[in-house]
Parts: sequence; structure tokens; C-alpha cells
Amino acid sequence: MPRIITLYVRWVDAFNRVVGRIVMFLIFVMIGVLLYASVARTAFNSPLIWSIEVSQFMMAAYYLLGGAYAMQMDAHVRMDLFYSRWSDRTRAIVDAMTILLLIVFLGTLLFGGISSTEYALRYGETSYTSWAPPLAPIKIIMTFGVLLMLLQSISTLFKDIARARGVALEGGSPE
Repeated sequence: MPRIITLYVRWVDAFNRVVGRIVMFLIFVMIGVLLYASVARTAFNSPLIWSIEVSQFMMAAYYLLGGAYAMQMDAHVRMDLFYSRWSDRTRAIVDAMTILLLIVFLGTLLFGGISSTEYALRYGETSYTSWAPPLAPIKIIMTFGVLLMLLQSISTLFKDIARARGVALEGGSPE
């Protein structure tokens, strides 16, 4: 494979690995927020109107920013009725074809995410809850997460093509 593709795969994989490992700890922050809200409501009779929405935002950030890392680690769900019986080359070819569909989907999602984020920034869009937080920060995070997934999908496509050709192309630390 050309050197530029190898560098791309290494850089994207390394970046998504760092982001994924940092985002893993967001689950503990979310647990802390929900525990604090539960204690405040039951022990002090003081319900917090913001706790559920903050937790939802954190969960969206958790799975969108961690999605590229999960894809890189091959930790997503796969229906493998036939897949496990195929040769490595056949799996690589099928993976490359399906990843192309994912790239089209993520490109469309990124386009919509950018448009939605731009709208939220321009008009100061807020949630329709009584707390009414601004939606621009979570939309920025969501759009960034989709971008990371798109970059990782392209990296995976390159790795699948290399695998189909019988060449090893693994991401590592950048040179």
C-alpha cells in the first residue's frame, strides 16, 4: 500500500484510540451525576431538573465519540450466519463492500450534523425542557463523533482492501 495510506491508517487509528480510551471514563461521570441526583431527590427531597438531560447528553457523547474506537477494536455486533465460514479474503471483500455503504451513510449523517450544528449556533437553539440547555455543544460533539466514525471507516476500508490483497496493514503509533 502507498505510504500515504499507511500513514493515514496509523494516524486515524492512533487518534481514535486515544479519544476512545478517554471517553471510556465518561461513564463514571454519568454514574456520578445520576447518583448525585438520586441522593438529592430521596435524601434531601430536592429533585434536580437538569440531571436526566445531562446524563442523556453524556451518554450520546459516550457512544458517538467511542463509536470509532469500537469499530477499530471490532467490538460492534455482527450477524455472522455465514461470515465465520468464509475465508479471510472473502470476509475482507464483503467488509470492504459494506463499509462503502457505511461511508455513504456517515457522509450523509455528517452533512446533516453540520447543518444542524450550524442552525443551533446561529439561532441559539435550546432544548424544549424546563431546564432548556443550549443544544450547540452536544450537536458539536455529535458531529465530531460522526466525523471520527467516517475517518475510521475509511481507515477500515483501506485495511480491508489490503487484507483482500493478502497484505497486512495495521494501524499503530504514527512515525
